[in-house]
Amino acid sequence: MFEFRFGVDDLAATWFAYSPLQEAVLSLRARSSVARYPEQRPWIAGWQSRYETLDTALLESLIAPVGFVPDFLTPRPHAPRPDFAAELARLADTPPEVVRADVLAAYRGDGSPLPPVLAGLVDDPAALTARVAEALEAYWTRCLAPVWWPRARSVLEADIAYRGRMLSERGAEGLFAGLDHRLSWGAGVLRLTDPHPAVQAVGASVDVAGRGLVLIPTLFGLGAQTDITQVGPPLIAYPARGKATMGEGLAAAHRGAPDGPLAGLIGAPRARLLVLLATPASTTELAHRLGVTPGAVSRHLGALAAAGLLDRTRHGRSVLYRRSRLGDELVAGRS
Repeated sequence: MFEFRFGVDDLAATWFAYSPLQEAVLSLRARSSVARYPEQRPWIAGWQSRYETLDTALLESLIAPVGFVPDFLTPRPHAPRPDFAAELARLADTPPEVVRADVLAAYRGDGSPLPPVLAGLVDDPAALTARVAEALEAYWTRCLAPVWWPRARSVLEADIAYRGRMLSERGAEGLFAGLDHRLSWGAGVLRLTDPHPAVQAVGASVDVAGRGLVLIPTLFGLGAQTDITQVGPPLIAYPARGKATMGEGLAAAHRGAPDGPLAGLIGAPRARLLVLLATPASTTELAHRLGVTPGAVSRHLGALAAAGLLDRTRHGRSVLYRRSRLGDELVAGRS
């Protein structure tokens, strides 16, 4: 069990962020444990041919067999919405002794031997770091950034918006109880219980001590997790709400526009958008999912919002749309 002890001002300094670098690294879990991430299967299949041109031996070694990841690969974000290139630059500057220690800690906790590609590089951590950074940049550029990341980013943005509402409506206890079943809050202490024996053996009692706890939603968490070593400022990654919708968008786009009374009432393009917007999404993401231009989507979204069928919320640089209560009633009664 990990315990995070809060002082008087620490709760006010708790904040949310997402990390494109973390999502890139943890997405490799979906390749080794496909059954656990069914919503990612269509995406993986779509970029498979590009993935095979990459440094796959190294990429796949970054996830230990039981799912542990060296901590240096998922550094604590410095901002709520960091840029992938900036995060990768920080990774490339990781001190060599930290890289080596983190790799050995991940596989020691897993109980598995180092794969050959890591065994040959772990004693030259500077070379290992350079090769990892190069491999991750290629993976991001060729596989994730074009279409997958805009969709993933919208899910993460929607999660953070929801958590903000929970904090304002239900306070810290309600917020932490809703993040994940592994988390519990009481008397100024946040407890994280991980069922894996190796994590239980590590355990830690951590004073937040003015450093600010950052809470990070991820599409690839099966439960709340924290750093293995607990050397840096405190962080907790937890499963993002709505992560299952990653697969639904592709399925909906491939089915085509809905027919029936709803399409007859408002037109097929707007009916399709209304059906998709059971979960929040941005204009750019919807354009990718439907294979049309952002301008076309924007016009339809404006008309639906003017009719009271959508709600709009700004989060950072994105505007997220979601069906309003009236929109829900229309889809339920007319589709």
